[in-house]
Amino acid sequence: MSENMKVAEKELVVQENHVEKEEGETMETKKRKLGGMKTMPFILANEVCDRFVGAGFHSNLITYLTQVLNVPLIKASNTLANFSGVSNFTPLIGALVADSFAGRFWTIIVASIIYEMGLISITISAIMPQLRPPPCPTQENCKEASNSQLWALYICLLLTSIGTGGLRPCLVTFAADQLDMRKSKVDSRKWNFYNLFYFCVTMATLTALTVVVYIQDNVNWGWGLGLLTIAMALSVVAFVVGSPFYRKVEPGGSPLIRLTQVLVASVRKRKVVVPDDDRLLYENRELDSAISHDGRLLHTNQFKWIDRAAVVTGDDMKESCQPNLWRLATIHRTEELKCILRMLPIWAAGILHFASHSHVSSFTIQQARSMDRHLSHSFQIPPASMSIFSVLTVLIGLALYECFFVPFARRFTGHKSGVTCLQRMGIGFAINILATATSALAEIKRKKAAADHNLLDQPTTHVIPISVFWLVPQYCLHGVAEVFMSVGHLEFLIEQFPESMRSTGAALNSLASSFGNYIGTFIVTLVHRYTGKERNWLPDRNLNRGRLENFYWLMAGVQVVNFIYYLLCASLYTYKPLEEITEGCKGTDVELADETTLLDNSKGDGQTDRTRNGMN
Repeated sequence: MSENMKVAEKELVVQENHVEKEEGETMETKKRKLGGMKTMPFILANEVCDRFVGAGFHSNLITYLTQVLNVPLIKASNTLANFSGVSNFTPLIGALVADSFAGRFWTIIVASIIYEMGLISITISAIMPQLRPPPCPTQENCKEASNSQLWALYICLLLTSIGTGGLRPCLVTFAADQLDMRKSKVDSRKWNFYNLFYFCVTMATLTALTVVVYIQDNVNWGWGLGLLTIAMALSVVAFVVGSPFYRKVEPGGSPLIRLTQVLVASVRKRKVVVPDDDRLLYENRELDSAISHDGRLLHTNQFKWIDRAAVVTGDDMKESCQPNLWRLATIHRTEELKCILRMLPIWAAGILHFASHSHVSSFTIQQARSMDRHLSHSFQIPPASMSIFSVLTVLIGLALYECFFVPFARRFTGHKSGVTCLQRMGIGFAINILATATSALAEIKRKKAAADHNLLDQPTTHVIPISVFWLVPQYCLHGVAEVFMSVGHLEFLIEQFPESMRSTGAALNSLASSFGNYIGTFIVTLVHRYTGKERNWLPDRNLNRGRLENFYWLMAGVQVVNFIYYLLCASLYTYKPLEEITEGCKGTDVELADETTLLDNSKGDGQTDRTRNGMN
């Protein structure tokens, strides 16, 4: 009888294990069914609307400030640059909130609502006459907007900046969460996710620069801003509708706290000797599982002083046998800090890149306003819509990049993407120098035409008889530079940042632009203040009597110095090594097993350096 009882107990245990296995497989199957390409329409709808709103709102705001609120050009340009700086700084806060505790999904929802509040507010301010000064068509002796009118605008801009802070770093990384972004899968994919993403947002920008800007300039600002408000509301609805299909990655805790813990542990153990054998350093896969879904970072020999945090000493463990993270860090966590330290010099090169053209769009719009913009006898291009040439170049450039440049470059480099993201950024830096030099030459041509027709002192009453299409080459070159630099910069930050900090990596892209805008404002202010009153390079009202071409040459020189710095940093950079978990086939029965593969992202062909079969 007792033997029968034992047999029954064994059978019961086997059945329970079988049920648990089936439940585990069911949960895993459900997780695999979430995400994928079916989620892209909902996510990209939100991103497209966000960029549509941003382009339609920001691209023509210099016109709203100078023509509606009668703000002087330099003050208006600095206001826009500062606003852009805030909008590009808040993504860092949004990213930390998303990565630490809120998660990307809820961060996007809340940020979209705040953004919508800002758009509703600025639409109301454009409709109500009390919130703007009297019209001034001649742009001479105009009454500037009062402080209260300007503060009403600033509050609206602040709300949109906060909303941007939650959307920009999370949307692209939330979209990446829905796809298998492991290195082996990315290398085998025939399309580049970042090119696709950038293509969609550029299409939204193109629509805004044509439709919205035309309404703002030729109908009224109330309708133009109202259209943006409706678009943002629709984007929130589209994103929420797709909620049941999303794969929502749980936040892995504050990345700042983890990095601080590694630093504190390294300082505490400053007298500890790091062993030569990295296998003696502390590893805990269970502890790191929440922050290493795509694979664990492997030990590197750079910044050896950080390795002290992973050396086990007597006081490092708590009574519960869990590590005291303020005294002991895993190899994965020390490598997270190393990744960021390696990336910072490359990231910093983007700051001066953004600074060099932070004010270019504002000045170019004023140039275009003074030139012949007629396409026909009755229709002329709105000045802010000239950016469509840059946007069209980006759209065409991205398609040509995938179809022609990548296969062509692959023949010489052997890299699956044609060139690495660092090489792609370097090409963008070089093209942008050429674009800025072209801007200087176009301004020289414009002023010569004004002088030949005695129009130097008539900036608003007469149009200079020179076609606005003289500005097209610089727009196109800026577009080509964006195809290489902007997409490469975004890919570099997201791919090379630790997996658990991808939102923060995307935010650093915006943060570089933020710092660049503030540095650009500083440079413009100095140039305006110290280049004299008679022949000021950047005058407030009459650009014909300025020396804008000198400012462009100055920015080109800054970019040359920055390019040399970038080449030095890129030549010394080491790509992160990743121990990637993939599913492979084992034996003739095609039995699934865990296969741990060391992938070095610097290898273009995804070559395997080391493979260990078996369970980890």
